[in-house]
Amino acid sequence: MLALTLEQAKTFAILIAVGLLAMAVGAAWLMKTAAQKIALAAILGLLALLVWTQRSSLDECADKVREGGTSGDTTCSFFGRDIDISRD
Repeated sequence: MLALTLEQAKTFAILIAVGLLAMAVGAAWLMKTAAQKIALAAILGLLALLVWTQRSSLDECADKVREGGTSGDTTCSFFGRDIDISRD
């Protein structure tokens, strides 16, 4: 598996969240029934929120590492993938 850096993971999270929100808006515009629009927009919105909270959690973990809350370099998790964080 390819390892992700902190910056790559943060960029992916932003792109995914924006993409999901755009899909939610597009689906609401294209779908015919109100129930379909609401259901799909809610699902995509919740997925975007999940990605954003994972990104926030990754930021907090990286900040702890950089502040010296842990000993040496360590890893943080982003959707189950380990992200190596250095103390630079």
